[in-house]
Amino acid sequence: MISEQAWADAELIWDFHQMHHEPRPCSVAVGLGSHDIGVADTTVDLYQCGLAPLIVFTGATSPTSRARMPRGEAVHYRERALELGVPPKDVLVEPNARNTGENIQLVRTLLEDVGRPVTSILLVSKPYEERRAYATARKLWPEVEVISTSTPMTLAEYVTSIGDPKLVMDMLVGALQRLQLYPAQGYMAHMPVPDPALLAYQRLREGGFTSRLVADSAP
Repeated sequence: MISEQAWADAELIWDFHQMHHEPRPCSVAVGLGSHDIGVADTTVDLYQCGLAPLIVFTGATSPTSRARMPRGEAVHYRERALELGVPPKDVLVEPNARNTGENIQLVRTLLEDVGRPVTSILLVSKPYEERRAYATARKLWPEVEVISTSTPMTLAEYVTSIGDPKLVMDMLVGALQRLQLYPAQGYMAHMPVPDPALLAYQRLREGGFTSRLVADSAP
């Protein structure tokens, strides 16, 4: 059972993780690979609304996606985009990235290699990864404007889609821990965390929502 306090803390962190950017036309839409095929669907929606002329999907596999996407996250995302009617010429794949930093760096290299000029990106991720993705892109690709977005949904809706409240709350806690640790390691720009979110984070850690934490001394 999830207590009322834990749920309230999770909702506060959920809201903080989202950037609340308004999508607008950009040079390219970049879908960050994960276990969540909804990222591909939202990226396609943005493309079909005319907000980007090109899609790049990025990602290899991870422990959470390997069984569901054995050919790799980016490959499965591209297959989904083609099913939804995106022309093959408008979908590029970066199949090797294994973390958010590599997502950004390898997409940047891919677009440079194909001679595609980029001044802005629509960065599409899971809802609770918006802020982390934005901070990573600002650090590793500072020349471009970054609009960070995701599938619009509430925490309750996302929990229902995943089917595991404890896992979702663990992921919220893990994402916030990385926002605090990684800037010192040079992996993302510093993003201030307001005190209410920090207090909620501490309570959830103390409550055992810790399966997605890294060692506090790790990058």
